[in-house]
Amino acid sequence: MERGKMAEAESLETAAEHERILREIESTDTACIGPTLRSVYDGEEHGRFMEKLETRIRNHDREIEKMCNFHYQGFVDSITELLKVRGEAQKLKNQVTDTNRKLQHEGKELVIAMEELKQCRLQQRNISATVDKLMLCLPVLEMYSKLRDQMKTKRHYPALKTLEHLEHTYLPQVSHYRFCKVMVDNIPKLREEIKDVSMSDLKDFLESIRKHSDKIGETAMKQVPGAQDLVDFSPVYRCLHIYSVLGARETFENYYRKQRRKQARLVLQPPSNMHETLDGYRKYFNQIVGFFVVEDHILHTTQGLVNRAYIDELWEMALSKTIAALRTHSSYCSDPNLVLDLKNLIVLFADTLQVYGFPVNQLFDMLLEIRDQYSETLLKKWAGIFRNILDSDNYSPIPVTSEEMYKKVVGQFPFQDTELEKQPFPKKFPFSEFVPKVYNQIKEFIYACLKFSEDLHLSSTEVDDMIRKSTNLLLTRTLSNSLQNVIKRKNIGLTELVQIIINTTHLEKSCKYLEEFITNITNVLPETVHTTKLYGTTTFKDARHAAEEEIYTNLNQKIDQFLQLADYDWMTGDLGNKASDYLVDLIAFLRSTFAVFTHLPGKVAQTACMSACKHLATSLMQLLLEAEVRQLTLGALQQFNLDVRECEQFARSGPVPGFQEDTLQLAFIDLRQLLDLFIQWDWSTYLADYGQPNCKYLRVNPVTALTLLEKISREMKDTSRKNNMFAQFRKNERDKQKLIDTVAKQLRGLISSHHS
Repeated sequence: MERGKMAEAESLETAAEHERILREIESTDTACIGPTLRSVYDGEEHGRFMEKLETRIRNHDREIEKMCNFHYQGFVDSITELLKVRGEAQKLKNQVTDTNRKLQHEGKELVIAMEELKQCRLQQRNISATVDKLMLCLPVLEMYSKLRDQMKTKRHYPALKTLEHLEHTYLPQVSHYRFCKVMVDNIPKLREEIKDVSMSDLKDFLESIRKHSDKIGETAMKQVPGAQDLVDFSPVYRCLHIYSVLGARETFENYYRKQRRKQARLVLQPPSNMHETLDGYRKYFNQIVGFFVVEDHILHTTQGLVNRAYIDELWEMALSKTIAALRTHSSYCSDPNLVLDLKNLIVLFADTLQVYGFPVNQLFDMLLEIRDQYSETLLKKWAGIFRNILDSDNYSPIPVTSEEMYKKVVGQFPFQDTELEKQPFPKKFPFSEFVPKVYNQIKEFIYACLKFSEDLHLSSTEVDDMIRKSTNLLLTRTLSNSLQNVIKRKNIGLTELVQIIINTTHLEKSCKYLEEFITNITNVLPETVHTTKLYGTTTFKDARHAAEEEIYTNLNQKIDQFLQLADYDWMTGDLGNKASDYLVDLIAFLRSTFAVFTHLPGKVAQTACMSACKHLATSLMQLLLEAEVRQLTLGALQQFNLDVRECEQFARSGPVPGFQEDTLQLAFIDLRQLLDLFIQWDWSTYLADYGQPNCKYLRVNPVTALTLLEKISREMKDTSRKNNMFAQFRKNERDKQKLIDTVAKQLRGLISSHHS
């Protein structure tokens, strides 16, 4: 029952659904009927639906048939009317065909023109589109062309800017074109090309300034400002901007600094022969100045390409290397003029760099070291000057024959002598030519020292101290050595030595004028605290004393030469009546020599005379007591006594004024007492008074007396043996021999008691 009701309900639902589908088919467009039909086929009542559809079609056919039957008469009438119209339509058709033919014939040209117009319109549209596209691409091409032109003309920084505009502004608008893609792909290469070319320009710039550093430095040292104008710095600026834009500024800065450090080391490496000429030093300084002028300009015209720390580091390195190089090379220099020129060049070098803000105190400190070297070279030069002056001097007083000549000498050397001024011409100065020459050369040396002190930023006191110390070295070392060398020469004569003493005396007096000369050029009074005093007085005193000693030595040597000519016959029995020839010649020599001593200080002449007499007396004593002379006769002793008397006569004659009474004779007192003792055979007095302060033979030493007595004793014994045939003679000789033996014994006793 229930199942039947359910089947009935389902049948009703199916019938309702089929009805809905049929209505939808009737009311829906045929293009959209597919989904509706699919719903039928998807269902299970396909057969029943087809039955309903057939039923609905039949119903519609009946309705159509009814409608047609109702309108049939009208349809027939319409057909009749249409048949009538057909004839007319045929006529109209014929007319239209004819008209069309005519129209086609007549419009053929128009069609052709219209076709052409169509093509023109098409071309016009294409051209317009092309123009539009070209107008879009043209700026890109223009920018690219501009880029190429800029790169060709090496305007790399503008080229880089153009490249930026091209990449970010223009190319994006036409990115779909193939040529744009080529450009886009080429942009990194162009950037690298710009980068490489700008770096190449920088390298050329660095090479150029390396080659032209000396020219830049030369200009700076001549005029200082404007030297940087000789350099075109645009490659540096361009390269810096380019690398900055490309984000590689740090790379550029490191490269630039590294290359400049290398160049600095090359610049600071002096040539090995720099010390030979001033141009060598000048080129060296020019290159250094040129280098730092460039770096200073870079420092002030770029934002951080180089910084102060970098510049200071380079300058410290430059200072140390420059000072080391100057110390080394200046030490080779022996020409004071070159050293002076070098000093002036160093001052100019330092002043130039100081203008650019570089500290140069170390250079001025080093100049003080070079000053000492300059002083040494001056001393060497003046040693040669003094040597030439002393070697070429005639060691004779300067003769003058006119007032003009007199004033000329006085103008060269501070000398005043009222007595000499009153004397008529011709007359002579007491000193020789080397006095004014040496004096003027000392002044020239002082001027040379002063030249070095200029521009060293020294105080007057420092300059004065420097000049005085250098002059003292000149006097105490150089001039002193030169004088000593002349004095010690083997062939120096007494006349020359005498003149040297006179000359040094006058030079010693001139020292106060040298003091005044230094004071006038330095404006520092000698009384100022710590002022160095000149040691000229000591120098000339030492030289004079050396000359005096040399005179004494020279005189003694001359005396020795004469004594070598002595030819005594110690065995002679003849009694001579005149002095020996050699001694007469010796005395004549001494007289002529001491006559030359008239201009010497009295004490020097007296000392020389006394020294000569003492040496002569000592030499004669040695000659008498010589060990080789084993025997001598009283006759020989008498001849020797004549020679001693000649010496005493010379001493009494006063060869040199100033001696008191018999002072000079005392030089021969030992000989005189010894000879008197033997000639007078006054042994009793000698032996009785020996040791008394006022004894007659106080200067006779018992050893000397014994030596001479033994020589006489030997001679007498030898003579006694030869003459033994004369008995009476033998007796006298025996008595005298006994006396001699007795005296000899007593003398030995005196000697023994003296030693004990």
